Amino acid sequence: MKQGVWVTLLDKNEDLGRLLFEELNKYGLEPNGHFWEDDLAQFAWSGAIPDLAREECALWVIAGQSDRFNEPATRKGLALLAIAAQSAHGPSFPILLSPSVSNLEPAQLPTPLRSAEVVQTGLGTKATIRAHAKRPQVEIDYRIAVHPLPGLGLWLEVGPAHDPWNGAMLGCNSADGAKPDAQGFGIAGVIPERSTLKYPMRDMRIELRGQEFLAWGAKNEISPAESYFVRLSATPDSIIFGPFPDEDSADVFSVSLL
Repeated sequence: MKQGVWVTLLDKNEDLGRLLFEELNKYGLEPNGHFWEDDLAQFAWSGAIPDLAREECALWVIAGQSDRFNEPATRKGLALLAIAAQSAHGPSFPILLSPSVSNLEPAQLPTPLRSAEVVQTGLGTKATIRAHAKRPQVEIDYRIAVHPLPGLGLWLEVGPAHDPWNGAMLGCNSADGAKPDAQGFGIAGVIPERSTLKYPMRDMRIELRGQEFLAWGAKNEISPAESYFVRLSATPDSIIFGPFPDEDSADVFSVSLL
């Protein structure tokens, strides 16, 4: 079976798309893809989740003009889509970036894209190597997934990868006022219809590295088979999450979406 490759074209350039598909086909890969659409309010980015999450999808290629990687809506949408892909395939799922010029630095991209590799030439060769290579074992102490539900909002799911959490919290930093507006606990992967919250807290203000985050949380203990679910009013610039903070300190994980 051919290894599948999902191609995101940030610019509606059919000639470029045809060239990329021909090159990937030449190397024995099976490309499919889409033209990118910036519409965070309607979750336009989420249409690619079923294809990226397929078991046979071995690689994600993102191609476009370099300036497109600097646009806030594009960065946020790609970050959320990367979270979905990594939730399905694991944190070492390979992502290749093919910008028009080589001044793109993954370290300056949103957190979910910082392990991506910039490929300026020889995309077919690099894609073949990455698609067939054994993925490295990457251990992280948390789980994160995204659930975009038209009409019901953008939900994030977080939880422990190993040791249970004594409660959970999630906070947002956003220039646009994005914040949590609903929360619940339940079985991993399924947003609960109902949830009993233990000592729920809202509108906690937490400062991290000079940024203020507006957070919600509760003290329900969760195992690696359970998750904390939070609905957001809009797409934030960055989030923090982790076990519910005690009186003295908070051990949190941070993810930039911008």
